[in-house]
Amino acid sequence: MQIYEELKARGLIAQVTDEEEIRELVNNGKAVFYIGFDPTADSLHVGHFMALCLMKRLQMAGNRPIALIGGGTGMVGDPSGRTDMRQVMTPETIQHNCECFKKQMERFIEFGEGKAIMVNNADWLLKLNYVELLREVGACFSVNNMLRAECYKQRMEKGLSFLEFNYMIMQSYDFYHMFQTLGCNMQFGGDDQWSNMLGGTELIRRKLGKDAYAMTITLLLNSEGNKMGKTAKGAVWLDPNKTSPYEFYQYWRSVGDSDVLKCIRMLTFLPLEEIDKMDGWEGSQLNTAKEILAYELTKLVHGEEEAQKAQDTARALFSNGGDRSNMPATALEAGDLNDGVISIMELMLKCGLVPSKGEARRLIQQGGVMVDGEKVTSLDTSFTAQQLAGEGVVIKKGKKVFHKAYLGS
Repeated sequence: MQIYEELKARGLIAQVTDEEEIRELVNNGKAVFYIGFDPTADSLHVGHFMALCLMKRLQMAGNRPIALIGGGTGMVGDPSGRTDMRQVMTPETIQHNCECFKKQMERFIEFGEGKAIMVNNADWLLKLNYVELLREVGACFSVNNMLRAECYKQRMEKGLSFLEFNYMIMQSYDFYHMFQTLGCNMQFGGDDQWSNMLGGTELIRRKLGKDAYAMTITLLLNSEGNKMGKTAKGAVWLDPNKTSPYEFYQYWRSVGDSDVLKCIRMLTFLPLEEIDKMDGWEGSQLNTAKEILAYELTKLVHGEEEAQKAQDTARALFSNGGDRSNMPATALEAGDLNDGVISIMELMLKCGLVPSKGEARRLIQQGGVMVDGEKVTSLDTSFTAQQLAGEGVVIKKGKKVFHKAYLGS
């Protein structure tokens, strides 16, 4: 099976333009494609996972990825899927985030001469002359068509700034610029980016002629992928200092039964023949599938050793609550205790297990909290400095969340 057919079999492709041309380029390793990443944080998260895996698959098939960091567009903010205007970042913050992205991407794709390249659209967008851009590029866009785009329609009622309105033009210009300077002939993005990408394709064709290569493909799950990264505690990051390998493993170990095989098919590099055999799995077999998913993705992001540690820790905790060495932990300070004591609700709040004491109260009242294997039945439960010394205590929230709390030195 060739790579384009594999992408379809894995459920990765939702919409395309010029499918025969795209198939020809991709299957013959002639695609020079880009995927954009806005540097809104100093770490990528699981919402970027689909794009990173796709870049890896296509590079393995001989195609050349361009990782476009939106240092320029990041100063504007994409209105797609948002209800308010994104906070404008400083150039220094954007540059720092770009550098962090590069380090994380190197685990997925190989950079170097003739291989993947990383570019920052600030290098050309910030140099543009405004009047020249209006004349040369703005004339190619219909305001009526732009307002019909889903990314703008969602924001019209809440209010769409002129700053954000320019995002489509800037993203379209990216494709136009890279087509001319880097030979970029294909762009990928989520279905929420479809209108922006079509704008880039149309700009190339209007400026350079209908015969110019300008292909677009959207990914089935990129927009859902952005939701994947959201949990009660915030995003699930690829940076181990933000989300530990164990927490990353547990995130994927806890996906819903209806999603696990879909995620294995889309995100792992297991052979399709092996995955097809799992299609009939149910009951306890789905737990095995979740372990496979969690292990494979943790290995991809953090390496085989960390993946094995995370899996061993999870199995030990689920079986007898034994191994505490690699579970998420919070070191308390003496000042966190009141007269040498801390209540269970305050402890859960300090550990980030709940957003409020009210939520902690609800969980305790519903019997969803255990400490060192004993169910917490009283809201007045508290712990002394002596109990928290050394190894501390292990809090279990619900069926799957374990967290160690101890008194630091």
